[in-house]
Amino acid sequence: MKAAAGRRIASLAAVALLAVSIAIFVDHRHRRHQILPAGAGPWTTALAAPYAPTGRTACGVKVGARTMGVGHPVLPCGVRIYVRFGGRTVLTNVIDRGDVPSGRELNLTPALAALLGVQGTQSIQWRFTR
Repeated sequence: MKAAAGRRIASLAAVALLAVSIAIFVDHRHRRHQILPAGAGPWTTALAAPYAPTGRTACGVKVGARTMGVGHPVLPCGVRIYVRFGGRTVLTNVIDRGDVPSGRELNLTPALAALLGVQGTQSIQWRFTR
């Protein structure tokens, strides 16, 4: 009876070891896919400022206090871009389309503007991702 209990414990230990090995493998593969995409093309300089869209944007995104994204008059919804200002670079996407006040090219959500440190209208840089 003691031998059967010993085999049972050994079997359970082997199953646990296999489960841990699988979990480590899956976690490793997941982390590998979290690498940021490379930039594509040159950096473009543009004037940008924070704006506060209400409700849903033209792209259908419900905007909240923590929503990160940009509004652009021409770029399609969902396009991922890098935005750079004051030594910080952030990967974000186009969440709104339509009118941008004269002289500006990008609207920044308040959360993105705060993360970048943009106050008022500023000259920022942006580029596409691959």
